[in-house]
Amino acid sequence: MWWFQQGLCFLPAALVIWTVASFVFAYITAVALRHVDPLVPYISDTGTMVPERCVFGIMLDVSAFLGIATVYVRYKQVEVLTNEEKPVFNRLNCLGLLLGWISSFGMCVVANFQKTTLFSMHLVGAILTFGVGALYILVQTVLSLKMQPHIHSKAIYLSRLGIGLWTLGSIISSIL
Repeated sequence: MWWFQQGLCFLPAALVIWTVASFVFAYITAVALRHVDPLVPYISDTGTMVPERCVFGIMLDVSAFLGIATVYVRYKQVEVLTNEEKPVFNRLNCLGLLLGWISSFGMCVVANFQKTTLFSMHLVGAILTFGVGALYILVQTVLSLKMQPHIHSKAIYLSRLGIGLWTLGSIISSIL
């Protein structure tokens, strides 16, 4: 059996593929209609005009729902795998669920308030998605650290730590 045929393991892959596709389809549409420069587009200009705004918004809303489902599945996995007598796991797991859902909600805000409508709400959505998403990654990294070596290997922890550091670097470069 393939890895994505086991339970709900397809959700993270579907989330990544669908989210990338939403940006790619909006970009292709914007370039085809000459709304953006094909060589050096400003990412926020890609989904600002009709029809790519509509395609981008609908596809990003689907990504948000996939994100909510993926975060919930991770929450349930940690809940089942960890001992319920340890309140640290329960608190971190609940915090991770809340942060993941807020980050996914941020994708809905970005999708529905693009640059042409309310730019301030677009920025709020971006902060919710990327800022709170970085906190979610941090919580999952701490959970992986506390769950090793019994449940997670050190490689899982190190890969989550690497993704967290990469995310932090991306956020800092975006702010600058």
